[in-house]
Amino acid sequence: MRILALDSSGLVASVAILDENAVIAEYTINYKKTHSQTLLPMVDEIVRMTQQPPEGIDAIAVAAGPGSFTGLRIGSATAKGLGLALDKPLVSVPTLEGLAYQYYGSDRLICPMMDARRKQVYTGIYTWEDGEFQILLPQTACPVDQVLADCIRLAADCRKSIVFLGDGVPVYENMIRATMEEGETRFSLAPPHMNRQRAGAVGLRGLELIQAGHQETAARHAPVYLRKPQAERELEKKRKLSGE
Repeated sequence: MRILALDSSGLVASVAILDENAVIAEYTINYKKTHSQTLLPMVDEIVRMTQQPPEGIDAIAVAAGPGSFTGLRIGSATAKGLGLALDKPLVSVPTLEGLAYQYYGSDRLICPMMDARRKQVYTGIYTWEDGEFQILLPQTACPVDQVLADCIRLAADCRKSIVFLGDGVPVYENMIRATMEEGETRFSLAPPHMNRQRAGAVGLRGLELIQAGHQETAARHAPVYLRKPQAERELEKKRKLSGE
């Protein structure tokens, strides 16, 4: 099965084509351009370079959220458009699971963090046991101190060290280090080539989800935000203050 994978849920835009045996091509860019400028041209380029006609793919995997509201909308709209045009199914890959898959098969706890502002992160906690992906904390939006406390507790229970990755790590690095050291918990921070979204990992998780029977039509696909957009939250706050 050949998969086209897309991830524009965060600061990085990434596109990949892969099958059960290999990542055939991957194009990832972390630069000061909007995803609306980069994502479709990246798809065009990767198709051209691999000489792989779009009709030859079997499904489209897309990082479905949480993440940047604008990035998720662009990624979902691109996946839906391609799915409808090519009559191909989509598989929605939870963003944090896609990030965790960069540490496929690791014996550590894996804690991806995406900055959600206001001292909150989009996060989850994952690991592998006997070759099986385990979700210890499903992806959620929560305060940083809360997930760090969960990490310390689970690390003690599982007797494992923790690796942190994602764009939330540099934002809260001092807090992560201080909390882990205070809790005497072994930890590490992901190196640069493994600390951001990669479409190859999204595609791998998507392939496994498809094999488990999880796919949808392009028309039914919708991103997962977990939180309301900031503008909507601020409007609700103003209404409460004004007594509406």
